[in-house]
Amino acid sequence: MYNSLTRLQNVFSFFTTVAFVAAMLIAMADLTIPRTPSVGTIKPTNVQVVKGRPHYYSSKKEEYAVIKFSLEADLSSLFTWNTKQVFVYVTAEWADTNQNQNKNETNKAVIWDSIITSPSSDHLANLGPATRKKLAKSTAGKSIDPSRGKLSIKNQRPKYQITHPTGKVAHTEDVTLHVNYNVQPWVGILTWNQDVDFWRWKKMARGVSKIFELPAVKKKDS
Repeated sequence: MYNSLTRLQNVFSFFTTVAFVAAMLIAMADLTIPRTPSVGTIKPTNVQVVKGRPHYYSSKKEEYAVIKFSLEADLSSLFTWNTKQVFVYVTAEWADTNQNQNKNETNKAVIWDSIITSPSSDHLANLGPATRKKLAKSTAGKSIDPSRGKLSIKNQRPKYQITHPTGKVAHTEDVTLHVNYNVQPWVGILTWNQDVDFWRWKKMARGVSKIFELPAVKKKDS
């Protein structure tokens, strides 16, 4: 009845239960730490619409938008002892009237993204030796470095161009840039930027730019 296998199963079951309870408490403890992300500035600095092949694999020419932007943001409150990394991304969004279904839909396109790691997870980042050494030196002895969440980006080139299934994006109106984030903890669930306040977690302040319009297609210099 109490052979070695049974005792091993009981020990394994006990430690599994303890680990599960500990993980649940850690995840719940995250809720007690305030999150107050804010954006000081998010604005387009140069907007162009070009006709060509937006990707190397594109089979035909089409219109695509290139949006440079500046961003000032403070996401330092997202970095806690349980934060593994924060994924930050900027989207361009605009309303699109679907005439066939007679309703408004929102187009969203990611134009830039970045992964910001905590010091405890720098070894997991895809970084070169020089960058990794620089990070290790700047965060020596630290398990948390909130300063990494303070972003100051000027006239940033986009990583991705904006296209549309119709192949037309010129003169698109009411476009806005949105700052988004995704917190990936060591223990717990993934969380995204919120639309409403949730206890000590506050929605992002001023995370949307002013409305602007995509211009006409840029003409080639003759």
